[in-house]
Amino acid sequence: MARLRRAVHFVPGANEKMLQKSLALPADALVLDLEDSVTPEQKDAARETVTSWLKHVDFGRQERMVRMNPLDTPWGVADLEVTMRGRPDSYLVPKVRAKDDLLQIDIILSRMERAYGYPPGGVKLVVIATETPQGLLNIRDFGYCPRVDGLSWGAEDLSAAIGARRNRDEQGQFLEVFRYARVMTLLAATAAGVQPIDTVFVDINDTEGLRRECVEGAWMGFTGKITIHPSQIPIVNEVFTPSAEEIAESQELLAAFEENRKAGKMAFSFKGQMVDVPHLTRARTIIERARLAGLL
Repeated sequence: MARLRRAVHFVPGANEKMLQKSLALPADALVLDLEDSVTPEQKDAARETVTSWLKHVDFGRQERMVRMNPLDTPWGVADLEVTMRGRPDSYLVPKVRAKDDLLQIDIILSRMERAYGYPPGGVKLVVIATETPQGLLNIRDFGYCPRVDGLSWGAEDLSAAIGARRNRDEQGQFLEVFRYARVMTLLAATAAGVQPIDTVFVDINDTEGLRRECVEGAWMGFTGKITIHPSQIPIVNEVFTPSAEEIAESQELLAAFEENRKAGKMAFSFKGQMVDVPHLTRARTIIERARLAGLL
């Protein structure tokens, strides 16, 4: 995992006041949104505003991610061509249907990188992979596309696309097709070796529900979550950051593996449990995430 992406936070692309507030938030990435939060009449102006932010605003450690409009809209290609003047760190790509969508974006970005003298392939893509039924059916291909280093998913747009009346049951749990989308995002991302990022939790007043969903997502293997309200960021960061206890146990386990390896063993008893290579891999992952979070 080359980049820390716990809270990936949306910022409307035409709102200077909200951007200034977001710069002080502990989000790892700010998504400068040109899609859903911007009306058609404001698209051109918002694109110029975001490009100016990219060129002139100090984002500090925060990743500068732009949510473009889909390529099959009147604005998608212009979003790329104009905002590349400010060289964002990455693009959040919505409503992907097939691998060709991502290859077209790669062609455009490669051309712009050559034109501006940017390092080739340096601008990455995070794909919202399930906002269309076609995207969900083709999701296994997306992580292998050039530039893609993260996959996320969306329940709201998928709900609209398939005609679902709702995406959660009375207890707040995702309905089956949306659980499938979540699981497939996780599997497609990890199979391709890119980051799996969990979707938004839209009820901004239900902090306990958010925490439960974050805990479940972290247990499953997601590395972070998209946020839509500042109050969500501390919870997301906390849950997706290894705890002091997890770090200490992982360090102890790695030391035990090294000691047993010298004795010719890769399976042994540790604190009353048998451990082997999968436990070693999990411990290394926790240590790496702790290092990225600045805890080691």
